[in-house]
Amino acid sequence: MQFSQPLPLSLYVHYPWCIQKCPYCDFNSHTLKHTVDEAAYVDAMLKQLEQTLPQIWGRPIKSIFFGGGTPSLFSEQGITHFLSQARALLGFNPQIEITLEANPGTVDFEKFAMFRKVGINRLSMGIQSFDDEKLKALGRIHSAAEAKLAIQAAQDAGFDNFNLDLMFALPQQTLAQAIADVEQALAFYPSHISHYQLTLEPNTPFFKQPPPLPNDDAAWEMQEACQKILVQAGYQHYEVSAFAQAGKQSQHNLNYWKFGDYLGLGAGAHGKITIAPQGQVLRTQMPASPGGYVQGVQAGQFGRTTEVDEQEIVFEFMLNALRLQDGFDLRLFTQRTGLERSRIAPYLEKLQAQQWIVLDNEHLSLTPRGKVYLNNVVSAFL
Repeated sequence: MQFSQPLPLSLYVHYPWCIQKCPYCDFNSHTLKHTVDEAAYVDAMLKQLEQTLPQIWGRPIKSIFFGGGTPSLFSEQGITHFLSQARALLGFNPQIEITLEANPGTVDFEKFAMFRKVGINRLSMGIQSFDDEKLKALGRIHSAAEAKLAIQAAQDAGFDNFNLDLMFALPQQTLAQAIADVEQALAFYPSHISHYQLTLEPNTPFFKQPPPLPNDDAAWEMQEACQKILVQAGYQHYEVSAFAQAGKQSQHNLNYWKFGDYLGLGAGAHGKITIAPQGQVLRTQMPASPGGYVQGVQAGQFGRTTEVDEQEIVFEFMLNALRLQDGFDLRLFTQRTGLERSRIAPYLEKLQAQQWIVLDNEHLSLTPRGKVYLNNVVSAFL
């Protein structure tokens, strides 16, 4: 693999604690059953960052994303210390996008104002639904009224760039209820909406005891109807589940989908780092337990690092890039994987013959049929 230039670089910061864990969630999150030593956790993430610096030296950070867990539980002292030290170690571009996930049940105007003050310039709010019955079924800690108050509080605190997460095909949800959620979200004029289907993930309570969900046909009807409403409202459908106002696409997520690099800091965090001069792509993974993570870093152990082989790189690039609704320039494949286009030519010929993709000079995009069978298209690169 040969890289002509360093890849764009983002930073993912994992806050692993929640007030309670939702029954559909398979993320690495832990309930607040014990005292959380936030200071020790933040220090461990900064030590991990310092240890990684030789691999990324001189590369500007494109974006930062605080995910979880529930990062809106971060204290002012903790997030201020992290950002100030990270800025000193890395140097931030003045245009950097810094996003924090917020649970409506854990924030108010003062908390949003604090986040704004310390440098957060984008929020991603886990609304999921504006229906109290559905929120209860999902195990959420907030009500519909609290969701609306939280959005208003964020706007009052000066956030004009924020995402609202919405789910559809919820337990016993009707088409009218799914549409009502989208219309309520649009009333707040968010810059970005993530609209995705509830899925039953292994190792979750919902997987072990499935709730009564709409069938596939009903879920598809909800998806099509809601997507049509979002597009008619002026939102660009730029990724499978993402809709944005003009110029408000998530820069952090675009870096994932375009196969950029990212550092993953914190318990259970994953990362991908390309060492361009050596033609290497490295995958990193940290221990899932917050306590185990802190103890490991303090002992000089920084998780597991593996080198990604060419076939995995081809598949992972396509797994991400094919989610982009307008497709992508094939030159991006060479830039981000270090591989020649000829490496994927046989796959592309086959997919063209099946009428799942369209090649227009250097541009690759999915056909309408290819979008419907996206998983099949991606699987062709395994």
